[in-house]
Amino acid sequence: MLDALGTAIASGQVRPGEALTLESIQTRYGVSRTLARDCMRTLESLGLVESRRRTGAVVRPPQDWAALSPLVIRWQLEASPDGPKLGALTELRAAVEPVAAAAAARRATEPQRAELLHLAATIRERGRTGAVASYLDADIAFHGLVLEASQNDTFAALTDVVAEVLTGRTRLDGGLQAPEPEALELHLRLAEAIAAGDAQEAERCMREIVAEVREVLLERGLRGFLTA
Repeated sequence: MLDALGTAIASGQVRPGEALTLESIQTRYGVSRTLARDCMRTLESLGLVESRRRTGAVVRPPQDWAALSPLVIRWQLEASPDGPKLGALTELRAAVEPVAAAAAARRATEPQRAELLHLAATIRERGRTGAVASYLDADIAFHGLVLEASQNDTFAALTDVVAEVLTGRTRLDGGLQAPEPEALELHLRLAEAIAAGDAQEAERCMREIVAEVREVLLERGLRGFLTA
């Protein structure tokens, strides 16, 4: 019910200014008043709605939503896979992940360096053999570990955000696509740079990885946002 309502708001099916009452939610989804209230509280905590006496929960405009909430991001990307949100988050990745990679090269623990090498090898193997579903799992784990290995808690806090972005990209083609061979090699070179403590090379490799994503998005029609 929460996902359904969140996606309905994110897609514009329920527009800013429209009200959602507990009674209407109970009727629509066949749930208890307690469950409907809990759902509204969650949406309110994410900035999607605000409670008003005698009116119900009124939908707020997108600029008031919690922009970095993984739930909100998921709903926005599900509602509009090729919309501006994916472009905005790709810009965020370009700003953060290369710096995080450089920090990881300087600060990662030895177990983290070893795990990044293992994940990079897994990514290359699965990408080459066409096991793209499990490739995505390894890719999400890899990028999350880079953020964590930076030892910067603000970078690490973006782990779930990046996971949603990586997952959201797959919706552009209606499903998982085999990664480009160059991207597979870049992940391995990045892991090797972090393992060797080469911050400059780690930053360069991550910048190229995100640039490859940006080029794919440009080809998919996100030119207006990414080039503005």
